[in-house]
Amino acid sequence: MKSFQAERQFPYKKLLYQCAIFLAAVAVIVYFLPKEGTFNYQFDINKPWKYGLLQASFDFPIYKGDEEVRREQDSIMTNYHPYFLLSENTGEKAISQFKSDYNRSLRKIIPDPTYSHHIERILKNVYEKGIIPVEQLGNLRKDSMRSIHIINKNTSILQSVSELYTTKRAYEELIYSDTLHYNKTLLQRCNLNNYLTPNLMYDSEKSEAAKKDILSGVSWAKGFVMNGQKIIDRGEIIDQRTFDILRSLQKEWDKRGETITEKRLTLFGQILFVSILIGCFMTYLALFRRDYYQKKGSLGLLFFLIIFFPVISAIMVAHAFMSVYIVPFTMLPMIIRIFLDSRTAFMAHIVSILLCSICLRTPHEFILLQTITGMASIYSLRELSQRSQLLRSALIVVITYTILYFALDLIHVNNIAQLNTYMYVNFIINGILLLFTYPLLFILEKTFGFTSNVTLVELSNINNKLMREMSEVAPGTFQHSLQLANLTAAAANRIGANSQLVRTGAMYHDIGKMLNPAFFTENQTGVNPHDQLNYKQSAQIVINHVTDGMKLAEKNDLPQVIKDFIRTHHGQGLTKYFYISYQNEHPDEEVDKEAFRYPGPNPFTKEQAILMMADSVEAASRSLKEYTEESISGLVDKIIDSQVQEGYFKECPITFKDIATVKSVFKEKLKTMYHTRISYPELKK
Repeated sequence: MKSFQAERQFPYKKLLYQCAIFLAAVAVIVYFLPKEGTFNYQFDINKPWKYGLLQASFDFPIYKGDEEVRREQDSIMTNYHPYFLLSENTGEKAISQFKSDYNRSLRKIIPDPTYSHHIERILKNVYEKGIIPVEQLGNLRKDSMRSIHIINKNTSILQSVSELYTTKRAYEELIYSDTLHYNKTLLQRCNLNNYLTPNLMYDSEKSEAAKKDILSGVSWAKGFVMNGQKIIDRGEIIDQRTFDILRSLQKEWDKRGETITEKRLTLFGQILFVSILIGCFMTYLALFRRDYYQKKGSLGLLFFLIIFFPVISAIMVAHAFMSVYIVPFTMLPMIIRIFLDSRTAFMAHIVSILLCSICLRTPHEFILLQTITGMASIYSLRELSQRSQLLRSALIVVITYTILYFALDLIHVNNIAQLNTYMYVNFIINGILLLFTYPLLFILEKTFGFTSNVTLVELSNINNKLMREMSEVAPGTFQHSLQLANLTAAAANRIGANSQLVRTGAMYHDIGKMLNPAFFTENQTGVNPHDQLNYKQSAQIVINHVTDGMKLAEKNDLPQVIKDFIRTHHGQGLTKYFYISYQNEHPDEEVDKEAFRYPGPNPFTKEQAILMMADSVEAASRSLKEYTEESISGLVDKIIDSQVQEGYFKECPITFKDIATVKSVFKEKLKTMYHTRISYPELKK
């Protein structure tokens, strides 16, 4: 009952897991995409247009340039006069205060009343024309204003700026006017500046309204572009009029992206588009690569790369940072091809560049270039074991970019001089950045648990620490591993398996024997320590070389794929020599097979199956009395057929045809290894 419920719950858990991946991928990509319509073209006057044909998709005005609008505004602003309010109370209070002060104290200084009348008359005249604050007068002169409107009650008069008074000028008017009749010294003793206060205040409301009214007469446009009208085509030189049209189109794009409704529509469209593409890729995985859903590392790598490049493209476009063509998009299919398979690499690449294309205004050219260069990168780098291979692939990618773009340029330009050389510089930068795939592989290996061919080649180097130690401690096991590496690599190449993986696995499969090398025949020199032990003890020591090997692998931080070879190279088989010997010694006893069984598991990949077959065949071939074609062929058939019958390869995706091919390879190689050499004659004296 429990198992039935578990079977029913499993699809729901799997579905929830896939939905979580889907929603996370869509959310991250959409979050970084630009949310409003943006004008993503880069252009400059008197330079060639480097994009394809551009047509107007809506009607829009051709805006005048800022300098042209400024000239027209400056011209029309000569008719602008700001408004100032005249305060009558200020002048009346000042004159009243002077009269009061004169009657109270100033009469002693100036006993002649004609002086008083003279001052009152001047003060009245000054306040009628208006006293303006010094900073306001400075602003008027700075703006080259010649006249202002003075509002007194309900009337407005136009007053020349030159006739306005400041407190300093008004004081001078009081002191120095009509000096023939009045004593200047006596006037100065009256402290007349105490009766001078600005009575003109700037009326910002009326002034701004008058300014807007005048500026409204300036037209901001000098023509219109109709929907569908051609603006410019690739290679054409951007003249002043075209530059103004492109700049006007950019302004309209910015305005159209400002409404909330359009932002919502854009967001909905982005979510729908991204969801369709991510859904298609997940459907592909469900149909053709279902095992990737079980491998968290594979799934993590795929979606990390698919998300990474659209996010980078969106950020570059949003901040107008250089060109997206410098981004090494072909790094994605190359990495997936190295770690996984070429079909998935191509599908992931297509999905990624389609997601990137929605950030661009000219997506068709981008998709064409990236698709073909992605295919070139996959074909040029089937495996990576040397740095020179990556350099060659980067060169092929740059050449592919260059040829394709050159062909597109020739289609759209009228002469060679119009070719866009800037793009070819981008392609060279792209190729240089593509070389960073090599160090990036190491980071991805550690992050997602993969093992690249580069790592496998480094591990199979016989000069590394563990291999050198095995050659010294267990030389027989080391030679056995070397022969096994050559044998398995040849078989793997013949059936399409990973030859470098099985070669490295063969080098490390018996490292557990280093802890007790003398208990294994290939390392013995006449003395067999098993003679002092019973069969069960001997079997346990031999079996322990698997668990000891796993401990050494953990200690030396070997990749999981290499550990799998150590665990599976004997599968769940028996130590037959000790098991049969014990059974012969105790014919009446029911023998417990588990005491003689390896911990396993059985092989679950083609490469592990090849190693298991090769290990048994190579070890048994040493016990042959004579090495003839019949004896070698019979030995290979007997051992491998026995392994098939015992079910060691039931969980392994290897076919009978593959097994037959492996047999033929082993027979050829063993005959070559054990051929009889010609004895050289001795020179007769």
